[in-house]
Amino acid sequence: MLALLEILQTGGTRTVAQLADRLGVDERTVRRYAQHLADLDVPVRSVRGRYGGYRLEPGYRMPPLMLTGDEALAVVLGLVAGRRAGVVTTSAAAAESAAAKIRRVLPEALGRRLDALLSTADFTAPARPVTTPETDVLLTLAEAARDHRPVAVQYTAWRGRRSERTLHPYGIVAHSGRWYVTGADSDSGEVRTFRLDRVDSATVLAGSFDVPAGFDPAARVLSGLAEVPRPHEVSVRVQATPAHLSTRIPMGVTTVEELADGWARLRLRAERLDWVPSVLAWLNCPFVIEHPPALRDEVHALARRLTTYANND
Repeated sequence: MLALLEILQTGGTRTVAQLADRLGVDERTVRRYAQHLADLDVPVRSVRGRYGGYRLEPGYRMPPLMLTGDEALAVVLGLVAGRRAGVVTTSAAAAESAAAKIRRVLPEALGRRLDALLSTADFTAPARPVTTPETDVLLTLAEAARDHRPVAVQYTAWRGRRSERTLHPYGIVAHSGRWYVTGADSDSGEVRTFRLDRVDSATVLAGSFDVPAGFDPAARVLSGLAEVPRPHEVSVRVQATPAHLSTRIPMGVTTVEELADGWARLRLRAERLDWVPSVLAWLNCPFVIEHPPALRDEVHALARRLTTYANND
């Protein structure tokens, strides 16, 4: 949208086809961007006729973006942290370019202090791999979720199967470097979760819907991820509360059922069974393996390795 504004500020009338070609989008997107600018009180005028298109009122210039030192610092650190967390929806180059532009206009003293922070700061967790959805898809679904509008989406599943469906988006969730949308799906008739980087297109439809009372999008995404098929399904009874387990295990791949007498049932799906014993050890609680029996062998193998390591000089 800002790129459209920059083009129009050079003067004259630009046809919709010209703008679409310059911006690398379709003509419908150009019209939507122009409407967004008009909604922000930018005097974009539609010119009708054979050579019609869009132009700005003569003499209009976008006012400079004014930030205090603290505001600029917050923006730069937000870009850095967002990129590390894998939730920035643009390319790494775009995020770095935006941060560099803001860095150039910082007062010299504040800029030096920010450089010191960025050159010395480290993160306890490694940077997450980024799977970037189309920004237009993300924003379209976010607006539809806010306004309770149905959306027609084209989706490519993880095995490459493409489908078209109508989605009632209940909420947008960022988790582990990926963006998800969750809501009622016309294809299955159930509440489903979809990765946004696999949504090829999203078009808002007429009509509206109601979100179920008390619906928690983040909790639904986590439970949906826990149900994704994996080679190994594990069930373990643990002498611990669900609250304790939630602080020790990744909720995106597990479900917890509270039992009697201070026990809980932990179910998870794993790509590799030899990963599970380390999770059980980290819980530091008594447990009983219910399924699969092969997990007992993996636990004993880990115990033997740890014993050997502990006895090394």
